[in-house]
Amino acid sequence: MELMVREEWTDKRLDDLNDRVSQGFERLDEDMRELRTEIKDLRKGLRNDIKDEVGTLRRETNERFVSIDARFDAMHRTMMRGFLAIGGITINGFVGLAGLQVF
Repeated sequence: MELMVREEWTDKRLDDLNDRVSQGFERLDEDMRELRTEIKDLRKGLRNDIKDEVGTLRRETNERFVSIDARFDAMHRTMMRGFLAIGGITINGFVGLAGLQVF
């Protein structure tokens, strides 16, 4: 008879343990769903932040390239004027020297 009481107690304890384990897994499932939702929301926010930052960097980079292009264009004009001036002076010098030797 004592053996039956022990089996009955064990069955009740196992059922109780089974219920607690099931409840624990249910809580775990709920927590995981909440975490997934939070992670999805954070990921969306991060994507938007990254898109904004990348857009800002692109605009800044384009502005800098435009200013660098303007500087190169200005340098190109200055160099061309200098080369034309040097060429003109050189041609004028040769014409002047040729004119002196004619007499």
